[in-house]
Amino acid sequence: MRFDVNCSILFTDLPLLERPRAARKAGFEAVEFWWPFAEAVPSDKDVDAFVAALDDAGVRLVGLNFDAGDMAAGSRGLLSGRATSQRFRDNVDVAVGIAERTGCTALNALYGNAAADSDDELAAENLRLAARAAARIGAVVLVEALNAHESPKYPLVSAEDAIGVIDKVGEPNVRFLCDLYHLARMGADLPAVIRAHAARIGHVQIADVPGRGRPGSGELAFGPLFALLAEHGYDGWIGLEYKATGGDEFAWIAEFKESTS
Repeated sequence: MRFDVNCSILFTDLPLLERPRAARKAGFEAVEFWWPFAEAVPSDKDVDAFVAALDDAGVRLVGLNFDAGDMAAGSRGLLSGRATSQRFRDNVDVAVGIAERTGCTALNALYGNAAADSDDELAAENLRLAARAAARIGAVVLVEALNAHESPKYPLVSAEDAIGVIDKVGEPNVRFLCDLYHLARMGADLPAVIRAHAARIGHVQIADVPGRGRPGSGELAFGPLFALLAEHGYDGWIGLEYKATGGDEFAWIAEFKESTS
């Protein structure tokens, strides 16, 4: 298993541009981020500084979200709303450009909260646009299901919801972001999800339930889930997208590797 750390939820006690170096110091070779800028189209200077922080730290960017709006205020994506669609489209080439500069091959497109101006056909068209742009650099676009407890307006709350959107889009490089935390919070049978959809998975993210802490802090048995992913051919990165709870946040990785060696 290859683990990367999501620097938008971990190392948040540090300024954003210092987090890649902290991740490298903690032993990680790869990182991922939610959209790291306030604007859909940041300045060239800000983009250059972000890319330089990755380069200087010696880490690889393996996952990046497209602009999803003001996440702290409850936004969960832009591509399905008629009022926010243009902002998403303006962001596509910027995000793909960062991915091309950094070698990132997975771009997550959050669908957007259900609203009066939501348009599923528009969402599908925006995903096609993003997928075709990503295909130029050999990248995939990810569709993610979230849990309704934390994102009550988000319409994709199961693997089947996300796979349905992927099928509707019909582009070969649109894949499923299998976030085991969100799926478990919705009561999904995780082994069944992996067995059913392994061939569609483009990226995996983890946190324990119910508190979204590190593995071992909650109810999930990750060892069998990792083994099942490997058995079904998943050899990609597993993103650590959990909240810091104190102590050594990564000691479980060495324990897991020792148990499987």
